[in-house]
Amino acid sequence: MFDQTKAVIADMDGVLWRGSQALPGMTDFFDCLFERRLPFVLATNNSRNTPADYVKKLAAMGVTGIEPRHIVTSGTATASALKQQYPAGTGIYVVGGDGLKQLLIKAGFALVEREAELVVCGIDFDLTYNRVKTATLLIRQGARFIGTNPDSSFPSPEGLVPGAGSILALIESAAGQKPMIIGKPERGMFEAALRQLGASAEETLMIGDRIGTDIAGAGALGIKTALVLTGVETEASLRDSDIQPDAVFAGLPELIEALRG
Repeated sequence: MFDQTKAVIADMDGVLWRGSQALPGMTDFFDCLFERRLPFVLATNNSRNTPADYVKKLAAMGVTGIEPRHIVTSGTATASALKQQYPAGTGIYVVGGDGLKQLLIKAGFALVEREAELVVCGIDFDLTYNRVKTATLLIRQGARFIGTNPDSSFPSPEGLVPGAGSILALIESAAGQKPMIIGKPERGMFEAALRQLGASAEETLMIGDRIGTDIAGAGALGIKTALVLTGVETEASLRDSDIQPDAVFAGLPELIEALRG
């Protein structure tokens, strides 16, 4: 399948690293992409950081040559999608990190604490009851509820910890309204990545660690998929899944070997 691969989309958490710890083969993976001159985009459902933040993180891990154009996050996808639907100055209440807030401000939106037209929720490591309460009240007053991504957990060095989807579920339960999701597995994230790559779905490979988002979302668009077992999924969860990737690898070293043929 890799003979036909002309572009790569790769998830980050659980594929390249866990928290601040690089996974085995990470630097070799980028060496392989540059050697083969394969265009690539790193697409993450984590909305906490900006593309520039990820460039700095990769540089600190010894990976050079990465630019903001190589990064698509659920935060950038959310800001882009909302910019197409709402005018500049629209009031948004954010449950999320500074990276998401910066992206929304850059897109021309106003961050407000009350009378918001939108409530946008991503991962928030400093979540408080008051933030959830305010979001709930605003949604019940008519604000539209937007979720950057549905991941209920994400891989950290300690193990799987609550993700944005867990926070969405809490607010949904209190507000009585389901969020509109922007990130994976929704097609908007993958379409944004393909646009940045200038590639078609048929010639692109998606590398991920989560069946329900990375593999399901990419497969629905006709993108070939490779699952690595260094993040969320296990051999047992893979066997139990109705959705199957095109290829499975224990980690990046095995995937790199396949890419190099």
